[in-house]
Amino acid sequence: MQARFNAYQAAPQGYQAMLGLQSYVDSCGLDHSLLELVKTRASQMNGCAYCIDMHTKDARALGESEHRLYLLNAWRECPDYTERERAALEWTEAVTNLADGHVPDDVYERVKQQFSQEEIVNLTLAIIAINGWNRLSIAFRAVPGSYQSKYDQSQARA
Repeated sequence: MQARFNAYQAAPQGYQAMLGLQSYVDSCGLDHSLLELVKTRASQMNGCAYCIDMHTKDARALGESEHRLYLLNAWRECPDYTERERAALEWTEAVTNLADGHVPDDVYERVKQQFSQEEIVNLTLAIIAINGWNRLSIAFRAVPGSYQSKYDQSQARA
């Protein structure tokens, strides 16, 4: 696969707008390890190889296990995720798949048991951001493999 062109060079102001949202998400107070699971799961759903590569590398750098990353696509069938993670993953799937019938009330009820209203908004903004990055990367064929984690390998799990 070959990249079509560098969208960020073609529209730097648009890229800066996306970075502004991402900067907010990164500093909103949600656990970075949780956010990497959410980003990876949405990227799996959208089929974004570049983002899957990026966010699994970041997750591992934050201390995530290979085992849990391998099972992420089947998280419902695996006991290795906390109730908070399960709620976030279910919310991720519902928000990412809006065409499947909106976000169901039962999913909202589960997420609100694990997250405050502010955290739900921040989680939703994180999902919006990764879905946007996925669409940019897929549309312009970002080539996976070269990404180096932004997290220091020695950084403890947040």
